[in-house]
Amino acid sequence: MAAAAAGAGSGPWAAQEKQFPPALLSFFIYNPRFGPREGQEENKILFYHPNEVEKNEKIRNVGLCEAIVQFTRTFSPSKPAKSLHTQKNRQFFNEPEENFWMVMVVRNPIIEKQSKDGKPVIEYQEEELLDKVYSSVLRQCYSMYKLFNGTFLKAMEDGGVKLLKERLEKFFHRYLQTLHLQSCDLLDIFGGISFFPLDKMTYLKIQSFINRMEESLNIVKYTAFLYNDQLIWSGLEQDDMRILYKYLTTSLFPRHIEPELAGRDSPIRAEMPGNLQHYGRFLTGPLNLNDPDAKCRFPKIFVNTDDTYEELHLIVYKAMSAAVCFMIDGGPVKFSFEYCCSASHSKMNLTGIFCHDLPASVHPTLDFCRRLDSIVGPQLTVLASDICEQFNINKRMSGSEKEPQFKFIYFNHMNLAEKSTVHMRKTPSVSLTSVHPDLMKILGDINSDFTRVDEDEEIIVKAMSDYWVVGKKSDRRELYVILNQKNANLIEVNEEVKKLCATQFNNIFFLD
Repeated sequence: MAAAAAGAGSGPWAAQEKQFPPALLSFFIYNPRFGPREGQEENKILFYHPNEVEKNEKIRNVGLCEAIVQFTRTFSPSKPAKSLHTQKNRQFFNEPEENFWMVMVVRNPIIEKQSKDGKPVIEYQEEELLDKVYSSVLRQCYSMYKLFNGTFLKAMEDGGVKLLKERLEKFFHRYLQTLHLQSCDLLDIFGGISFFPLDKMTYLKIQSFINRMEESLNIVKYTAFLYNDQLIWSGLEQDDMRILYKYLTTSLFPRHIEPELAGRDSPIRAEMPGNLQHYGRFLTGPLNLNDPDAKCRFPKIFVNTDDTYEELHLIVYKAMSAAVCFMIDGGPVKFSFEYCCSASHSKMNLTGIFCHDLPASVHPTLDFCRRLDSIVGPQLTVLASDICEQFNINKRMSGSEKEPQFKFIYFNHMNLAEKSTVHMRKTPSVSLTSVHPDLMKILGDINSDFTRVDEDEEIIVKAMSDYWVVGKKSDRRELYVILNQKNANLIEVNEEVKKLCATQFNNIFFLD
């Protein structure tokens, strides 16, 4: 948030105020079992940011958090403290695994004003932070760590405390730099997935492509297909796909922005002899398939950690706006393809059969990547073109509507589907919304009210800015609407929300 200046009077005593957003003060992970006796307190600390903090201060801060947790257990043994509010900061606690505690300390937003004698006066905005938002961010930190490193307990089994500390340091040293706490809002609570709307025929083409790949590539355990950063298909469990989707859309994809299929600016590929022209490339793995020294390093991910605990390689391959994720296991790789794809109104056949041994402990080779590229690239390019064509047809049929007088956020707890017209752009570094931050805070407050009761309900609020804010909770679905109708009354607002539900959610049941 940029510093904002506001006049506070006129003449020589005119004051200027600056606003400073919330900031991460510290982040640490500890296990009280590792230092139970006096003099062993430092052994409890597994990770501490910032690392420059003096040792005694680290021990003191960890000890304070441990005392708070133990004290609150007296009143609620099964649900100890989740947060602690102070004038200057707010502390958030999470126990993702037994006896492993994660703590995040966030400085409250600040308003700095000039007093009459010219000295700065600092005011801490104690009520601006929403507990649910930042508690969700803390849980996401663990989920993202677990996706790429597995559980804390697994690291302990593999190499003891030393290995766990190394993994925590390596991951969180980089990950914490991507946390932009001023951009966190209601969508961080939901952690939802944006789904791409498709007609039945195009969806069946994608389903057929995935089935062929999984049948012919016997090492593919799971597949996910996305278009325009929106999910179309996934074979993963919901919780695993939720965190993988966040990684793809907020980290991997933004680093590999490429031009859309638009003539000469597009990176058409025809590098290998006999290869069909296509626009495909690896987002994980080799950057240049023609380079004999190219590194074929694919990140490892850990899924189903509560059950079978699977360790897989993540291959992400993109053509234009379509991306396919192959999560592959070790074992003998066999391709056996005979398919037909259309490009430029002509039919092309390609049959390729090869075997390649891929032990679980090593990464796929360059030869494997080249063959995968030659088979997936042409098909994915055609699919991306079909999806784009169908999307444009649907857009023309819906017509160009004028800017509506309402904005909404929708979330379905059952399939994690979310949709927002409030957010023009949502990345880790920026949350560009089309409404004032005060309205976003009202949305968060309504969400907090919804979690206190299990029954379906509706809340209508009129903001100080004369906007109307409506929250509806029905059958594990939540809808939040912001209406710009200053002179409307409750009845008119209710009718507008009904119209919105009828046009945007005509196949979804909302209680009246």
